[in-house]
Amino acid sequence: MRTDTKRFVYLALLSAMAIILSMIESTYIGSFAYGIRVGLANIMALITVRLLGIRAMWVVNMMRVFVGMMLRGLIFGSTFWISMGGVFLSSVSLILTTRAHSSVVFSSVISAVCHSVGQVIVVALFYHQPAIAAILPYLLLGSVPMGILTGIVAERALKRIRL
Repeated sequence: MRTDTKRFVYLALLSAMAIILSMIESTYIGSFAYGIRVGLANIMALITVRLLGIRAMWVVNMMRVFVGMMLRGLIFGSTFWISMGGVFLSSVSLILTTRAHSSVVFSSVISAVCHSVGQVIVVALFYHQPAIAAILPYLLLGSVPMGILTGIVAERALKRIRL
């Protein structure tokens, strides 16, 4: 198989897995206290940035948000923008931690923290409620263990993948 075709197939598969994990999490797992979620789809972003690079990670993350929200019927609503804010900031953090050659678990924790911060910023701007920042310490307390969990899963998956 040609290298371009192989790369495209991997990108499509990783995007599909991110969308499916996002749908499964929102449908069956849901949120814990204060809206804390596991972040299963972030596993695919961590894998993608390590295997295919930064541009591919952007594609996977944007596909996850756009297609996932479209399938749920929430495209361009407040939920879409809140999700986009979290994914944008977590993607930027993944770029920085990847360029700094950080471990997968560290990158995952920083990404989870930035995802929470991004969502709080969007909610504060969208609803003109800066007091929502009061929930941030609780979200950050949840982001660290969830980031560790998703980082460990991504790290173990990366050890098993052969391109």
